[in-house]
Amino acid sequence: MNFLKRAHIRYILHKHKIAHALWEESTRSLFILQSLSAVEKARLRELTTLFLHRKKFIGVQGLDVTEVMRIMVSAQACLLLLGLDITFFDGWSDVIIYPGAFRINRDSTDSAGVVHHEDSVLSGESWSRGPVILSWEDIQKEMYGEHPGRNVVVHELAHKLDMQNGLANGMPPLHAGMQRVQWTEALSSAYEQLQQKIAHHSRVYIDPYGATNPAEFFAVISEFFFSSPDVLQTHHPKVYEQLLLYYRQNPLERLMQE
Repeated sequence: MNFLKRAHIRYILHKHKIAHALWEESTRSLFILQSLSAVEKARLRELTTLFLHRKKFIGVQGLDVTEVMRIMVSAQACLLLLGLDITFFDGWSDVIIYPGAFRINRDSTDSAGVVHHEDSVLSGESWSRGPVILSWEDIQKEMYGEHPGRNVVVHELAHKLDMQNGLANGMPPLHAGMQRVQWTEALSSAYEQLQQKIAHHSRVYIDPYGATNPAEFFAVISEFFFSSPDVLQTHHPKVYEQLLLYYRQNPLERLMQE
């Protein structure tokens, strides 16, 4: 079975290979990819090819999703998988892209049975076993690295990794050899510290949105891990260490070699 799977992957990579010129056009402006080595870029190109083959891109509100746009989104999504595997994104298929931020209106019931009405404007959203929803305007704003620690694609795809074992809760399935207690202690301590600093109007170094709940905290620190690893490692070294073990790559090391 493994042989057949590998053969199928080789077939896809050969049959649907992204042309070099198209790959360069789609990725050369993405700041978050610039520090990758040649070997890492080659691996990313393969993962992106597989992602494109497995996912369906849907433009809404009149947005025409071009091939360049599809590759730009897919490459940033697959950055999370450089040390992992394309199967980590199994279980869902659709990537929905709005021209800009989108409004949601929904009712939810909390554990006490109280119904809450939510009316929000979002730049991205991930549904458990459902689509990833993104704002193209926000993707464009963040592509040049002018907003350190911000990347809506990384944020929403981190939620997808978190949801592998059910609802997003800031605890994705950990790899063999990782210690659940160390993960919990590192992330919980940083999460509580962030909440306390916000409550006392103290300066914070990562997006305050991470204080919303543990799921958003994991997504926010994943954004910093890939786009501003120096900031995350300086202010939350134990968190950085856990993400290094989880993602099996070291963005800070890449940054220092530039």
